[in-house]
Amino acid sequence: MTIEPLSARPTIFVPHRAAPAGHYGTQARLQILSDSALQYAKREIQSWPGYAATPLVPLQALAAAARVSGIYYKDEGGRFGLGSFKALGGAYAVMRLLQSVIVDQTGEAASAADIADGGYAAICGKITVTCATDGNHGRSVAWGARVFGCRCVIYVHATVSQGRCDAIAHYGAEVRRVPGNYDDAVRQAAADADLEGWHVVSDTSYPGYVDVPRNVMQGYGVMVDEALSQFPVDVLPTHVFVQGGVGGLAAAVCATLWERLGDRKPFMVVVEPDKAACLFRSAVAGEPVVVHGDLDTIMAGLACGEVSLLAWEILREGADGYLMIEDDAAAEAMRLLARPAAPDIPIIAGESAVAGLAGFLQVAGHDDLRAGLAIDETSVILFFGSEGATDPELYEKIVGVPPETVAALAGAL
Repeated sequence: MTIEPLSARPTIFVPHRAAPAGHYGTQARLQILSDSALQYAKREIQSWPGYAATPLVPLQALAAAARVSGIYYKDEGGRFGLGSFKALGGAYAVMRLLQSVIVDQTGEAASAADIADGGYAAICGKITVTCATDGNHGRSVAWGARVFGCRCVIYVHATVSQGRCDAIAHYGAEVRRVPGNYDDAVRQAAADADLEGWHVVSDTSYPGYVDVPRNVMQGYGVMVDEALSQFPVDVLPTHVFVQGGVGGLAAAVCATLWERLGDRKPFMVVVEPDKAACLFRSAVAGEPVVVHGDLDTIMAGLACGEVSLLAWEILREGADGYLMIEDDAAAEAMRLLARPAAPDIPIIAGESAVAGLAGFLQVAGHDDLRAGLAIDETSVILFFGSEGATDPELYEKIVGVPPETVAALAGAL
């Protein structure tokens, strides 16, 4: 097995810095994401019914073909039965919001179990949470609202599939479709929340709105904490290729690894669809840039045109490279994971889950790009497979078989 360049040659930007970014622990960064806040999130999330660490899957055949020492894929497809890592963020932010309201009204510090058991149902039942979503974040917020006993209204934009809408509604949320793209849905959710007195639980931050997105990102850090504990003894990642979107996932991955590993922080590459590359464009400009248009990409969870400002504060110094890929590269990476060479096991990965892997595979086939990102035969690459088949019909259309078939193949090995 050999790695051929997937689709077109990727577009890469590596910021030129006068000096390394240094240690994570500046006061400004610690006010956004910190290990102490992560430990609190970890204790709460691990107390939720159904919690289990998702697997860190070694892909030995793929690593050999890509001429690197190791490839590890953190498979989030089974997270709390919701199909994506977003279960760690949106639901955690709902819980933290309710805890804050309960403290304000009663002076009592309620745990997740206290709220889920209905001890504060009279308070929580009067609260409505809302957000805009491409699918996964809205599903997490809806699930969190059901678990913790509040009402939920979710906004989706024009191109979100009906399958993803149905998955959100399954958890009892009201789903409202609005014209335009993801960022239009964000604005509509915020406007209606202001009018109705609802609470926005967004995964993107903007001026004056930081507390909830911070909690969302802190929940994501639990996934990174798990991954570090699952690596073989004396093995650490040298590189991470991670999906972009608004930047919340990438910032959580960057911050957790940066604070935990210090000078050993992996080389961090942010990967985005070429039609929705707001982080790439912002990195080139040196400041947040808005990408306009319909942001039409199969990587629906990454179809975002505006950077989360909190995420940008971490990524502008912590990210080491940015990469744009085309949709064909993501589709090919999905098929590659579904039908791997032995001894690798088949993995069900959604369109947004594979952006990091697709970007790496495009780089792996070009010696000059490998050298530019310091990738060689000693490199250990980490990916966060952020979702499973969250839209089964689209998955089957891209991969050629339904996710159940891939699951059966994996179970037979």
